[in-house]
Amino acid sequence: MAGSSSSTPMMRQYHRLRRELPPDVLLLFRLGDFYEMFFEDAKAAAAILDLALTKRNGIPMCGVPHHSAEGYIGRLIKAGRRVAIAEQTSEPKPGRLVDREISQIISAGTVSDLNLLESDRANYLAAVCRIGRRYGLACVDLSTGEFRATEFSTLGALQDELERLAPSELLRPDDQDDLAMLSHALSYDGYHFLANQAAHVLREHFRVQSLDGFGCAGLTAAVGAAGAVMSYLQHQLRRDVSHVRRLRRYEAEDFVLIDAASQRNLELVNSRAGSEFTLLRVLDRTSTPMGARRLHHWLLHPLRDLQALRRRQALIQALLDEPYLLNQCRESLKEVRDIERTLGRLSQGAGNGRDLRALGQSLKALPGLRTHLEALAERSSPELAAALASRLPGFPELVDLLDRAIVDEPPATIRDGGIFRDGYLIELDEMRSGSREGKQWIADLQTREAKRTGIRSLKVRFNAVFGYYIEVTRSNLEQVPDDYQRRQTLANAERFVTPELKEMENRILGADERSRIFEYEEFLRLRERVLVDLEAMQDAASAVASVDVICGLAETARLYDYTRPVLTDSLELHIEEGRHPVLDQAAADEKFVPNDTFLEPEENRLLLITGPNMAGKSTYIRQVALITLMAQMGGFVPARSAQIGLVDRIFTRVGANDDLSRGQSTFMVEMNETALILNHATERSLVILDEIGRGTSTFDGLSIAWSVAEHLHDVIRARTLFATHYHELTALAKGRQGVKNYNVAVREWNEEVIFLRRIVAGAADRSYGIQVARLAGLPQEIISRAREILDHLERNASQPKSRKGGKESRNLLVSDPPQLDLFG
Repeated sequence: MAGSSSSTPMMRQYHRLRRELPPDVLLLFRLGDFYEMFFEDAKAAAAILDLALTKRNGIPMCGVPHHSAEGYIGRLIKAGRRVAIAEQTSEPKPGRLVDREISQIISAGTVSDLNLLESDRANYLAAVCRIGRRYGLACVDLSTGEFRATEFSTLGALQDELERLAPSELLRPDDQDDLAMLSHALSYDGYHFLANQAAHVLREHFRVQSLDGFGCAGLTAAVGAAGAVMSYLQHQLRRDVSHVRRLRRYEAEDFVLIDAASQRNLELVNSRAGSEFTLLRVLDRTSTPMGARRLHHWLLHPLRDLQALRRRQALIQALLDEPYLLNQCRESLKEVRDIERTLGRLSQGAGNGRDLRALGQSLKALPGLRTHLEALAERSSPELAAALASRLPGFPELVDLLDRAIVDEPPATIRDGGIFRDGYLIELDEMRSGSREGKQWIADLQTREAKRTGIRSLKVRFNAVFGYYIEVTRSNLEQVPDDYQRRQTLANAERFVTPELKEMENRILGADERSRIFEYEEFLRLRERVLVDLEAMQDAASAVASVDVICGLAETARLYDYTRPVLTDSLELHIEEGRHPVLDQAAADEKFVPNDTFLEPEENRLLLITGPNMAGKSTYIRQVALITLMAQMGGFVPARSAQIGLVDRIFTRVGANDDLSRGQSTFMVEMNETALILNHATERSLVILDEIGRGTSTFDGLSIAWSVAEHLHDVIRARTLFATHYHELTALAKGRQGVKNYNVAVREWNEEVIFLRRIVAGAADRSYGIQVARLAGLPQEIISRAREILDHLERNASQPKSRKGGKESRNLLVSDPPQLDLFG
């Protein structure tokens, strides 16, 4: 790292700051209008950002303009790096080294720039640890101040919750190797996860004597994770966390548990095919970023609280009964910006005049929204409407202050002035008046000097290097008066100043500089005044998010004729003319065919569904899971009617996927997912299985599928939809009262297969695999040969078996094709 300039005061300052940082953190060192990087940091950043790598006195270096640094920082973060910012903390003075200190370290989980965040998803920094037999999890969204913690009894349950949260950054203790398998987990000093140390950090931050008020009594693992998060933010990243005002404890058992595989199989928030058609996308009619994030959370955390669900339903019903008020609520919501993240930026010492303006405009819309909710509460008496309205104060004094203070279109920077309205501050008005008068004097100077000198082309101009000057073309130099002082010679002109012009320039620039400093200091004071109401505004923002989600769900129900499901504590699940919520909106070529479902613990506990590929088995069983999930969000559902006995978990095993990164075959993945279901399902669970046992030989697969079905019916007694191509399984219905056979109706016409998409009672008599293969475009000679083989196998299957050498075999000719799965 040594170079000829490494011993200069500035480079000694750089090395001191660099030694304070972990090796993987890139240091952006403020030098004037640029952030510079040196040595290995420069080499790494230049490669990521495609910057020119230069050398000065043998030191590799590269830099980015400070006014556009956020975009470059975002690219470094996306490349997996953390970035430290060394800011100038003193004003530049001739002959003195500018003071610099590291102001913050930015990581993937602590980004605050709105351009680098997805507006509809939380950006979590999470920490996990194990204390005893419990696993603790804490997550914070620094952009909003949300802070939550919980515990789990198994590592698998912890992993499922991490899949739902999808944290951008994850911490684990460096002394717990069993957690090293968590994807992208960052090792952090285990000392910070110790229960006593973590509790101390949290008590200090929240200024409380005990964490019992947060519901954390006895949750040592959760407290360990939460304390580590806070310590990491405060000490490792040097972040302001004053806006994190509370720690919310939550229990996984409060929600319908959806394991990671089921989340992917149901395509709740992400599509495996990369399309936009997910449940989240078709339900999202929110008007604010806060509402979009809340919907995302509700969808992945459906409730098991019957009363809370009925309160949500009642408010949706009231909005549908009062379409005018639904429309008025949505119109008010359109005036609300992202209050949560605006407050997050302001409270972390960031933000600008635009943030204050947006906050004022958002707060101004709250009284109207509250009025509409109160009117709804009076007419329809939904309990939730009144509760949410009570959390929407008007903030009249703050709204008036921001309206009087901030211009309609504030600048993006806070040090260049132009934030405050004329008339807001007398001192600022006087500074601006002096500047304006001086600039008007200079504007008039051009006319006066042109008249006095007779040089009509004379121009009065300004640049940052020379200040104000008078420019005269070469052809008019003979007419320049004696009091003009030459400052610069150009190819076709010369530039001059006069003592009077320099004096006025000093007055103007002095007034501009004083007004910029004054405005900056006043902005800081106003920002502090705004944050006095931080907690109340955060609570109002949370209420707005819930109102927005419920209004969006009501709008979706109105547009697509959804119905209010009857929610009960029973184990029945009855859906009449249910529709797949995603395909119902996405299907453009044909009208979606609705189907009924009836599950209950005695007569209809396990439904075996047979039928050909492409007929709609997978669509049908998934739609049942999605309708159930939507009902336990508190929303309405795409059906003629529905009665949903609350479920505790939704399991799905759908499709065939391998996991090459872990060396697992398609069949191993299938068995892992099936094992998870069998080990965790209860009689209150909803189980969706599609093609169990297809990844191995016919008889192995059939045996496994048969045994799994028996266990689900006989032992677990879970409500189950079991789609299969193994027609032999339909025999289960003969000996088990709770097993019922259904199939997807198919009609044949002139050797064509017509899929009716209708689920009907009874078992399918054929699989129609060859017909489906023909529809897919397989060559005709292959289709013909396949029919010959199938005919031979079906005839041979009916022939008696012979035994040779104690082994069972079929009487096949040597030239016969090998045995195949008849139902593939």
